[in-house]
Amino acid sequence: MLPGGGIGPELMSYVREVFRFAGVPVDFEIVDIDPASEGNDDLEYAITSIKRNGVAIKGNIETKSEATGILSRNVALRNELDLFVNVLHCKSFNAIPAHHQNVDVVIVRQNTEGEYAMLEHESVQGVVESMKVVTVENASRVARFAFEFAKNNNRKKVTTIHKANIMKLADGLFLKVARDIAKEYPDIQHNDMIIDNCCMQLVSNPHQFDVMNTTNLYGSITSNVLCGLVGGAGLFSGRNYGDHYAVFEPGTRNTGTAIAGKNVANPVAMLNAAVDMLHHLGHRYHADCISDALHKTIDIDGIHTPDLGGTNTSTDIVQNVLKHLAEKRTYW
Repeated sequence: MLPGGGIGPELMSYVREVFRFAGVPVDFEIVDIDPASEGNDDLEYAITSIKRNGVAIKGNIETKSEATGILSRNVALRNELDLFVNVLHCKSFNAIPAHHQNVDVVIVRQNTEGEYAMLEHESVQGVVESMKVVTVENASRVARFAFEFAKNNNRKKVTTIHKANIMKLADGLFLKVARDIAKEYPDIQHNDMIIDNCCMQLVSNPHQFDVMNTTNLYGSITSNVLCGLVGGAGLFSGRNYGDHYAVFEPGTRNTGTAIAGKNVANPVAMLNAAVDMLHHLGHRYHADCISDALHKTIDIDGIHTPDLGGTNTSTDIVQNVLKHLAEKRTYW
């Protein structure tokens, strides 16, 4: 468990409280990373811990240092563990007022390269070059993941998001790889859309999308747009997968420093990340119990924090979840 910064520590305390109450058979090794640290010792220990345990749940990890030798902790962690894909499932809650209802979109995001390659240099004074890296290997892995996800979850369409009209080599390669892999899945429709138009289409008609296959930056952009359309950053979880490790976190990766310690942060996204982790670990009964308690809390009881237009506190949501869990047999 990596609490991260901002609201991360308090949200993790809610996860532990819910797990204890439900008798979830999971123990946590808590690893704190100092956001102000000028070294990478904390990060290296966190990576070692994840490699040892195979799975992690995390908040957003701040990197306050602007020194060029200090890596973004979040990006470095994903790269070192080769967490090549991020999955965000954005589905409407019936009781939450939103710009659109009945939205059900999955974003499959390349997670380790693109504009997040962290390869920058000042070629001459006053001129900085930043490299965008796209490889056939990683473009293929994320595209195949998207199509396999669609196939295994009865999804009908995959839309590849790109800017190949401008970045003809980089995004052109990402698009070509997706089109080639699409030929192996004749039962799944494939189309593509330029990122500019995609953002407008998400706002005006999100129902046209099913599964989205995106580069790293475009995945970040579309994830935030979609979450904003149907309720905000406090609801949805993100899943990061590699061949050997998995890390679960809130979907939009926001730190929430401004509301930390005020008992108003929405704990639903982090609890949903915990549910995803339990499914991954095979603890489906406990995962379903917690997921059902969250659904009843948000959609039936109408317990909403201020970000959802409500007046309830973080602990109100957690206590209501515990109330529903008390009605179930979650331990033996």
